Amino acid sequence: MNWEILLPLILVFVAMFAIGFWASRYVKKSDSFLQEYFLGSRQLGGFILAMTMMATYGSASSFIGGPGVAYSTGLGWVLLSMAQLPAGYFALMVLGKKFAIMARKYQAVTLIDFLKARYKSDAVGIISAISIIIFLFSAMAAQWVGAGRLIESIAGVSYTTALFIFSISILVYVIIGGFRAVAVTDAIQGTIMFFGTLILLIATIIAGGGVSNIMQDLVAENPNLVTPYGADRSLTPLYVSTFWILVGVGVIGLPQVTIRAMSYKNAKSMHRAIIISTVFVGVIMLGMHLIGVFARPIIPGIEVGDTVMPQIAMKVLPAFLAGLVLAAPMAAIMSTVDSFLLLVSSAVVKDIYVSYIDPNASNNRIKTISFAVTTVIGIGVFLMALSPPDFLIWLNLFAFGGLEAVFIWPVVFGLYWKTGNKYGALTSMFVGILSYILIHTYAPNALGMHTVVFPVLLSLVTFVTISFATKNVIGKLEKAM
Repeated sequence: MNWEILLPLILVFVAMFAIGFWASRYVKKSDSFLQEYFLGSRQLGGFILAMTMMATYGSASSFIGGPGVAYSTGLGWVLLSMAQLPAGYFALMVLGKKFAIMARKYQAVTLIDFLKARYKSDAVGIISAISIIIFLFSAMAAQWVGAGRLIESIAGVSYTTALFIFSISILVYVIIGGFRAVAVTDAIQGTIMFFGTLILLIATIIAGGGVSNIMQDLVAENPNLVTPYGADRSLTPLYVSTFWILVGVGVIGLPQVTIRAMSYKNAKSMHRAIIISTVFVGVIMLGMHLIGVFARPIIPGIEVGDTVMPQIAMKVLPAFLAGLVLAAPMAAIMSTVDSFLLLVSSAVVKDIYVSYIDPNASNNRIKTISFAVTTVIGIGVFLMALSPPDFLIWLNLFAFGGLEAVFIWPVVFGLYWKTGNKYGALTSMFVGILSYILIHTYAPNALGMHTVVFPVLLSLVTFVTISFATKNVIGKLEKAM
């Protein structure tokens, strides 16, 4: 066990605990536990908003899974990953002021609150809650796997022990601090990610003898590694362009992104966040995936792709500096997990328990239920992560695609199309989730396009068709009332 590498990671954990205890004061003082615990009382400034969006989006798949796939695939995967560059910009521009205004109008604490109020339908709320719970469990499992493998590689402990250490650490500061703790720690973690990426990229290039030397080694091994098509030429132009729907356009349908678009303080904060998040996401996505490719000539023969990032850091950096750099993926994982935990917890507590079981629950009762639910969710994900896949990125992307297929059109049309109604939303969500699971299972990447494309298109057609078809029904019901 190398304590020089472990020490920076331990310091990161201690800092997260300290912030959790600091944020718990706001939870205790707040008159509305739900507003404070799940939204930080809507007081995020520009920098913290940018960092919490970027840190949540730049997850274990970006820092652990992404470099692993890039190691195996080559520069084509780097090109593919850069589709994520405008994600924060696009999400905040589309959702922007209108979403924040409508969320405040409906007094929405969660995305499900917004959808239920906009479409005046409890059924929309229930399907939304179920979808979030199903798909975010998969996404959280991916983060738990990434954390387990990272701690396992660094500390030399078993994978199960590493998972247990991470589970206890993340649950402590999320449970006691809520959204405010998550947002502030995201700001710190996002900064760590940014500088950690730059340091490791520079060190990797130096260790490889410069970019030109690394490129020559890659060409000598397999010329396809330096083409846009990937080592096995599987990255066709059609697949790459449609992948952008998953990691670019579709992010406006991700609950973990939309919740941040309703939590900022004012328009100035949002505009500042757009610029900062775009720059940070660009540097991190490009840097981390280049590291994965450049690591191939330096440490050949890695069989488990998800270990590339920790191995290259420990190979090219002094021990203590490697520990500081490896705090970046740990920060990415923690920042994503804490957001997912709160989202799933809010779906269970706010959107199911408070809405349908005990609408008159006291603040203390809601607080107790929230803490218990978050703990149970964490234990459940820990158990799921005990049998990890070879590349956790696929588990993460599966969850992202499912959430986008369900939520993208109810969110967008809920904001910008008055004709959109609960029947269109309900059928669109149902078609989205069902078609995504079926296509993912039986016909992935149909016609050479990413799996998410057809479910998103089918849910779009369904939403528009059903909304128009039931427009007169809605009008008659309103007149009758």
